[in-house]
Amino acid sequence: MLNRFLFKQIDNSALIVFRIIFGLLCFLESVGAIFTGWVKYTLIDPKFTFNFIGLDILQPLPGNWMYAYYFIMGVFGLLIMVGYKYRLSIIAFTLMWTSTYLMQKASYNNHYYLLCLLSIIMCCLPANKYASIDVKLKPSIKQISMPSWCKWIFVIQLFIMYTYAAIAKLYPDWLNLTVPAQLMKGKMDYPIIGSLLQHQFFTYLVGYGGILYDGLIIPLLLYKPTRKFAFWGSIFFHLFNSIVFGVGIFPYLALAFSLFFFNSETIKNIFLKRKQYYNQAEIKILNYKPYLVTLATIYFVIQIVLPIRHHFIEDNVLWTEEGHRLSWRMMLRSKSGYANFKVVDKDTKKTTIVNLNNYLSKKQKRMIATKPDVIWQFAQHLKQDYKSKGQDIEVYVTAKTSVNGRPFKTLINPKVDMANARWEVFKHNNWILPSQLDK
Repeated sequence: MLNRFLFKQIDNSALIVFRIIFGLLCFLESVGAIFTGWVKYTLIDPKFTFNFIGLDILQPLPGNWMYAYYFIMGVFGLLIMVGYKYRLSIIAFTLMWTSTYLMQKASYNNHYYLLCLLSIIMCCLPANKYASIDVKLKPSIKQISMPSWCKWIFVIQLFIMYTYAAIAKLYPDWLNLTVPAQLMKGKMDYPIIGSLLQHQFFTYLVGYGGILYDGLIIPLLLYKPTRKFAFWGSIFFHLFNSIVFGVGIFPYLALAFSLFFFNSETIKNIFLKRKQYYNQAEIKILNYKPYLVTLATIYFVIQIVLPIRHHFIEDNVLWTEEGHRLSWRMMLRSKSGYANFKVVDKDTKKTTIVNLNNYLSKKQKRMIATKPDVIWQFAQHLKQDYKSKGQDIEVYVTAKTSVNGRPFKTLINPKVDMANARWEVFKHNNWILPSQLDK
């Protein structure tokens, strides 16, 4: 049964077409980040970036070199699309994209994380075995089939992502439509559609439609009688998200996943009409089976465990942010706040209020009052900055935060010296004050 599930040969049209779309979207995402100004205000303008804790080695290139970095990533995207030096191109893109993802948190996005995972998966797939320059240069590698695990690895990954996204929405502020209403209110200034989006229908659509879509889309796509309806629903859902929420390439990437749910012959007839269709359904057990099963098991265990880790950490993740990242918690809350940092010289006891404008970009300032890990990182940065001037300091923080429109409350214990506080990776940091939110 396992052998048939993993190693039955199936037509590879879906993977080939997906590679082409995936490469194009990687190119557009990379080059688009340059022309929209994202690279400038996220990686070039800031004096320093808030990388994932423990990965200080990952820093933006100096000057304007991040433009070249993203341009090169775009080139690799095009090489993936046309299937030239595919393995080298996809590995290089994966390393570059994942590095830039981990080196900054000001623009954290679950979709960026998804692109990291998909890139890793694509490194392992025979996606260049047809309709590629690699095949033109070396015809002996040409194939019209692939093991069925190449399809199911996408299906399982999507099922995990969408299921957790649906589950995460099952909390009071989403169910009573507080958060969806705030999301729509933030789009009030949109031309033409802004006022229309304030209608209660769209609040319900985002709130309960989002739960239903995330929770049901994979089963509906897998079930043949509902597949076409689910696909047309996906088109509406993702185009709505693209227009209203501006989530980059994700809606189009998500629509491209539909390739793996439709009959391969249909995919071939639409996109690869000259390709021979494979329908022999052979089972080929290759030598890499033990390694594949082991690595896939480890990978999916991690994918299942990461999104639930916040349940094992004290207090509410909406408040502490501990366990929020890498957990498919998409557009779940609205947070605002303000923070003051006080520096105390240990020798002279002189107190200085930090001017955040001297250190942070506008986007970083909006983030720093609501995310305890970023507050801790900034305190460490201040410590090193003053140390370079020969001063040994303490850092105290007054931070007030509001979650989903609630009254502002103190986030960080103002009596704790954050310059010398520890960051706990696997458990709650006690210098974060209690939220008084339901777990």
